[in-house]
Amino acid sequence: MRSRNGRPAVLMDVAVRAGVSAMTVSRVLNAPDRVKAETRARVLAAVRELDYRPNQAARQLVTGRSGVLGVVSIDTTLYGPASTLYCIEQAARNAGFNVSIASLPSLTRRSMEEGVERLRAQSVDGVIIVAPHESAADGLRHLPPEMPVVAVDAGDDIPVPVAKVDQRAGAVRATRHLLSLGHRTVWHVAGPADWLDANGRIEGWREVLASADRPVPEVLRGDWSSRSGYQLGQRLAPDPEVTAVFVANDQMALGVVRALREAGRRVPEEVSVSGFDDIPESAYFWPPLTTVRQDFGEVGRHAFHLLLDRMAGTEPDQRRLIEPELVVRESTAPAPTT
Repeated sequence: MRSRNGRPAVLMDVAVRAGVSAMTVSRVLNAPDRVKAETRARVLAAVRELDYRPNQAARQLVTGRSGVLGVVSIDTTLYGPASTLYCIEQAARNAGFNVSIASLPSLTRRSMEEGVERLRAQSVDGVIIVAPHESAADGLRHLPPEMPVVAVDAGDDIPVPVAKVDQRAGAVRATRHLLSLGHRTVWHVAGPADWLDANGRIEGWREVLASADRPVPEVLRGDWSSRSGYQLGQRLAPDPEVTAVFVANDQMALGVVRALREAGRRVPEEVSVSGFDDIPESAYFWPPLTTVRQDFGEVGRHAFHLLLDRMAGTEPDQRRLIEPELVVRESTAPAPTT
């Protein structure tokens, strides 16, 4: 939409449409945390209605900032990292920032440094690094000290603030749920060994079994794909002792359920299966999948606000943990009676 005389909308047009001063519009676009949420929402609505495009060169001259944030992430279509990236981008854009993304094939120290340098060349104001791999830790320790940086899904022993879902807590909820149904123990199909999320889920699963004095079966490692879940499900299916399986993501859980059904093991009458992530399709599996829901929107908002704090020169809390939610559906049921 353009202003009434046909020219592109300017900042004063936004101010008039939102019923605020031009200074308030400027604050919303450049320092959103200094404006009340209701006013901020009204201004951003006017920005969208008028299709207002801030003059980035003028903004940089006035504020010393480009209005662009950088995001470094692995190049993947996996649901968790892809959803995290999307929600970070939405949080930034809703606050008036543009986003530049550096997608990397892997998160080694060298590739991460190259990605950050690529973004610095674009004069970004700060960088969010989505770092779910063990290998990312070294790179996070050797970033330019003058660049505001926060991480998502990273480990605890790094020198930058981190926003992430509490993976251990999610695994605890899923495992306790299965034990509460009367199952003697719970098998676990885990993700790859170099993924922090996978290892956090193993930690929670193992902790619950140990504290309940239950047998701790061997961990079965998959690669997040339905195919790997199917192959591991084929290994589990012949064992009549297997009555409950906690799977580290929903795609692998889909494969496990198919393997069990092909082997004549009924889900959930004979074997209960729980996943992790709550992908949009989980409610439409057969049977609908019990799973752990991660709030990626909260992760994105926390990461964005941590970065705003770093850009403002303040030292935010080093870690923001977002609690996951257990979603109980029809793939889990009381243990079969013998």
